[in-house]
Amino acid sequence: ADNGTLFLDEIGEMNIELQAKLLRVLETREFIRLGDEKATRVNIRVIAATNRNLEQEIEQGHFREDLFYRINGFTISLPRLCERIEDIAVLSEHFLRKYASKEQLPVLHLQKPALALLKQHAWKGNIRELKNVLERAAVLSDGTEIGPEQLPFDIQQKNNTVSLSLADVEQQHIRKVLAYTKGNKTKTAELLGIGLTTLYRKIEEFGIH
Repeated sequence: ADNGTLFLDEIGEMNIELQAKLLRVLETREFIRLGDEKATRVNIRVIAATNRNLEQEIEQGHFREDLFYRINGFTISLPRLCERIEDIAVLSEHFLRKYASKEQLPVLHLQKPALALLKQHAWKGNIRELKNVLERAAVLSDGTEIGPEQLPFDIQQKNNTVSLSLADVEQQHIRKVLAYTKGNKTKTAELLGIGLTTLYRKIEEFGIH
């Protein structure tokens, strides 16, 4: 990466110890490779991204103030996805086309009810969360379209036209994913975005066999 650009995604997730090491590299322009004894000089430009408010993280003791000022030379603030819902349709089409190309599958399209649900979601994870939701829905789809039933249960339950309770929606979604994975609980937990322990608890809670 010497004389290049280093992109640090979600720098706000970095622990304090690692932050200290990064600050030392930025200040000294030196680092020691694993297994080496001598420091290596490096000249890089750093671009960092985060969805956290780093000034609040500093106040809470989660982010180093000195590192913040070291990397905060020029800031570009982007609106959250929930603040630009008009982009969700275009972004969804982009991610579904990209997924189809990667998996060499026909391009899937969102049904209008599914798109309407996506526009109601808070998207705390912004574009990355949208991408993950669409890829999981694409895996569960058995046709050329993605409907509300392929979306995660927490998004499905925003559909006011459905009289099912949240627990009913969640149970149906877990059953559908289990059926898709042929009972593979590790794969099911991965597709649902939950831990394996949580999945076993849900299975027992709902009496799923």
